[in-house]
Amino acid sequence: MTLFNRAVYAASAATLAQLPFSRREVAFAGRSNAGKSSAINTLARHNRLAFVSKTPGRTQLINFFDIGEGRFIVDLPGYGYAKVPPEIRARWEGVLSAYLQTRDALAGLVLIMDVRHPLTPLDKRMLDWFTPRGLPVHILLTKADKLSRGAASKTLQEVRSALKACPQVSVQLFSSLAKQGIEEAEAVIAGWLNEGMGEANPGGWHK
Repeated sequence: MTLFNRAVYAASAATLAQLPFSRREVAFAGRSNAGKSSAINTLARHNRLAFVSKTPGRTQLINFFDIGEGRFIVDLPGYGYAKVPPEIRARWEGVLSAYLQTRDALAGLVLIMDVRHPLTPLDKRMLDWFTPRGLPVHILLTKADKLSRGAASKTLQEVRSALKACPQVSVQLFSSLAKQGIEEAEAVIAGWLNEGMGEANPGGWHK
């Protein structure tokens, strides 16, 4: 059993004040419909742990999945869906940016990008919000099965080259459908979640 197999839904939060206590957590973020929920479900070997919608913009809450010992996988609201009302989109972005910049328990960010449309302006904004903290980022280029092996590898190298000035950022190909890249992603994320767990780590949200 992997660390992710233990994941069970724990809580949802619409505001920072509603965030639960956490010792250590890893957040998943990405554009609406980039495959974020599918990636979480694939890693957890669970078909419906995270809600998968064919309608972008449906996930409007920060969802916490408990994996034990005060650790969580966190599913952040998808961003960039044009049909979401501007005031709601602005509120999401405000909560997301504050969470990424100030959440003490956050050990790293898994950033989901569709391999066919990587590094959009909104993806770069997420990196701008988060990378100043110096915490690691692991990018999953999802839906890799939609491209030929050569085209996917070329995109992987292009994204790595574009981010070479950010040493804390790593990148890999991933496909929920083809079950590609699961072990690599698990190793990275589990390393973040397990680091320092033998020590006292209050790490929760401090108001």
